[in-house]
Amino acid sequence: MPITTRRALGISALSAPAIFATHDTAAQTNTLTIAIGGSITSIDPHFFNAAPNNMLKQHIFDMLVVRDERARIQPGLATEWRVVNENLWEFKLRPNVQWHDGRPFTADDVAFTFERAPNVPGSPGGFGSFLRTIARLEIVDPLTIRIHTSRPTPTLLPDLGSVAIISRHAGTGAATEDYNSGRAAIGTGAYRLASHRAGDRTELVRNENWWGPAQPWARVSYRFIANDSARTAALLAGDVDVIDQISLTDVPRMRREPRVTVSEIPSVRMVYIQPDFSRTGAVPGVTDNAGQPINANPYQDVRVRRALNMLINRGALVQAGMDGLATAAGQWLPNGVWSFDPETGPPAFDADGARRLLAEAGFPQGFRVTLSTPNDRFPNDARLAQAVAQMWTRGGLRPFGAAGFRHGDDQLGQHHRRRAELPGQHPADLQPAGAHRRVQPAPLLEHRIRRDGGPRGRHHG
Repeated sequence: MPITTRRALGISALSAPAIFATHDTAAQTNTLTIAIGGSITSIDPHFFNAAPNNMLKQHIFDMLVVRDERARIQPGLATEWRVVNENLWEFKLRPNVQWHDGRPFTADDVAFTFERAPNVPGSPGGFGSFLRTIARLEIVDPLTIRIHTSRPTPTLLPDLGSVAIISRHAGTGAATEDYNSGRAAIGTGAYRLASHRAGDRTELVRNENWWGPAQPWARVSYRFIANDSARTAALLAGDVDVIDQISLTDVPRMRREPRVTVSEIPSVRMVYIQPDFSRTGAVPGVTDNAGQPINANPYQDVRVRRALNMLINRGALVQAGMDGLATAAGQWLPNGVWSFDPETGPPAFDADGARRLLAEAGFPQGFRVTLSTPNDRFPNDARLAQAVAQMWTRGGLRPFGAAGFRHGDDQLGQHHRRRAELPGQHPADLQPAGAHRRVQPAPLLEHRIRRDGGPRGRHHG
């Protein structure tokens, strides 16, 4: 629920470990097989900003900067940078980097990337937003660029950490289909694309000329297994070496399994509640208790937003909604990540105070609201939505329809990333019905799910 201050809004509470496992057979064959719960929709690194796609792209392509396991910025294809003035940054590019086809990487490839990324035909949601403040790119020499911004952009480095650099010689005239076929999927990353079958698997082979440290696996296979139980079964049977997004109910059993090691790390995935701010009049799916439309959008009133936020018992969500595998938070990033503010904690549950605010806003008996959610796409998604809907009834609200969270960049719980290994190896928003735009919601639960499959041994949220 976004309100005017972040301190008053966040409910972050889910820390779910992401499971990765490696078997003896992986070491014997020098091949790592990873089963993921989200389908890779495209090899084109600029086509769709979706977690499974991003997980894969970082092994085929490189970014100017990368994030380490704590989301701290580290050098990538750029080795150093400086702020010349508030609207100008200078980057030095890594020398002696080769594309997978042997051609040299230069500043011209960065320029081509910035031209293409915001303009991919048919993209359902690309990467243009990460480059929106860049007015122009100046090539000083083959290994030096200057980025001119339209306004001061303190988030430029993490923004650039989301945009994969592609080559001009392979990308000119190439469509998304050319990346999926492999013709244009020429990167500088630690692994080269061998094959891709949509909805099934993607095969990678080690790039022996990568500029980074030597990689342990000669081949890496990404398999798409949507069902949580099927992924777990494949892991225990030795059919795969690593899985992600295990069911939270499986965590205790996996920890008791002698062949599997479960480890946890906080992620930056968040789930938040976002109301519809796109209109001032009636909001679809929001009515009074008689079922009649409310003429003025109630979410435009900060008292309503604060009340709905105060009605959410984050501690109960952690324990009952996520089996204790979560931590409540009142800000976007977890502890240990840059910009985390230790003084900004989760807001307190206060049902009485929430009812007073709703009465002051003209809703002493609450109102009706529709909530919608994916089901089984993220750990306990519908279960959490139903829990919040029930909590809202304490303020007089009458949620109906499907209750839900929208994940992605949302924030409703901070899960731990789960990883499981065999010994000797290494490896939602609760959204009232209607459109939601022009709003920056506050965090609810930090959703910690491991994002990469781990061929490089580094992962990003």
